[in-house]
Amino acid sequence: MKKYILLLLISCVSAVSKGQDSLRIRLDSLLCDPMFETSQVGLMVYDLTADSVYYQHNARQLLRPASTMKLITAITALDQLGGSHQFRTQLYHTGNISNGRLDGDIYCVGGFDPMVDMDDIKAFVQQLHQMGVDTLRGSIVTDCSFKENLDYGEGWCWDDDNPRLKPLMVGRKDLFVNALIDEMMNDSIVIESIQQSDGRCPADATPIATRSHTIDQVLVRMMKQSDNYYAEAMFYQIAASTGRRPAKASDARNIVKQLIRKLGLGSQPYKIADGSGLSLYNYVSAELETMLLRYAWLHGPIYDHLYPSLPIAGYDGTLEKRMSNTAADGNVHAKTGTLTGISSLAGYCEAENGHQLCFSIINQGIMRNADGKVFQDRFCQLLCGDKEVDKAKEKKATKPSARSAQKRRGRRR
Repeated sequence: MKKYILLLLISCVSAVSKGQDSLRIRLDSLLCDPMFETSQVGLMVYDLTADSVYYQHNARQLLRPASTMKLITAITALDQLGGSHQFRTQLYHTGNISNGRLDGDIYCVGGFDPMVDMDDIKAFVQQLHQMGVDTLRGSIVTDCSFKENLDYGEGWCWDDDNPRLKPLMVGRKDLFVNALIDEMMNDSIVIESIQQSDGRCPADATPIATRSHTIDQVLVRMMKQSDNYYAEAMFYQIAASTGRRPAKASDARNIVKQLIRKLGLGSQPYKIADGSGLSLYNYVSAELETMLLRYAWLHGPIYDHLYPSLPIAGYDGTLEKRMSNTAADGNVHAKTGTLTGISSLAGYCEAENGHQLCFSIINQGIMRNADGKVFQDRFCQLLCGDKEVDKAKEKKATKPSARSAQKRRGRRR
């Protein structure tokens, strides 16, 4: 009986091994595509369940990541700041309130919250009204000392439509004070003399109100919609965690490099320039992105915030129209990246054998980004269990139910 069980186990192991070898051969075949005669690709697949590298090709080659850089920013932020971090915008005043009149200045203190909108402006004015203020005699001062005075990131193309990196904006526009004044007047607060200036809020100023948004709220748009402004706001939150003011991009870079050293990859000559991936100066590797994804998976407080923010293949975000009706549909949760000549994809999926995988694919030097996306989609389809990638699968074309999507979000060990 024992001999029979042993033979059965050997047979099962042999079958699994043959299946894995077959998959590796199919993955190898994708690298024979003619596009690699004029372009390059770095990729790595890590089996999280087995805790070992499953597949790699040029995994340590330094490449520009495009928006998969946002994964590096997100994981660093969650590691450094924690999942309870808040993005804050605050209003203070100096002087005294007497008979409904505020004789003093109002200070608008920006904390680089990318989600500030008119609801926040209205809330600030409502709080003033509740404090009994119906008249303002003084200035409205903008305090943007949260970050260094740089409108754009290092290595950004001058002719791109890039977001300005201001720590006090409303709907991405530098209109906070004007919007506040308009709303005060709409709420019947008399402004006896409209004066605007820039300056630092005094330490003894009186708080009026604070508006905030959670790191999860920012992560969802940053990752699913690949929002560059949100990513840079996250990058400067990392920088501000040092306690120094103004926060500098160099502070964020140093913290990212600290995490890289923690992974054991500190000897690699990576270049970290910004938080969004817009910079032409970013150079990382598929190995780095994969090891960061593994790090997140091993640390529940990071993974539990990161995973729900990732686009889902065939379902939402930047992957909504990709990998539909394949084994990857609803399975691949990953961040996309696109710049001229660059297409990338990095994230998580479940293999046919139930193992949890993380991966990074960076295509560089491709003149048609669509070619990179096709390669990535085929690669993921094979990882998820499709035996062939050149024929449409007979699969019910439905979106993942809330239950199945939630199941895939759960951490598996």
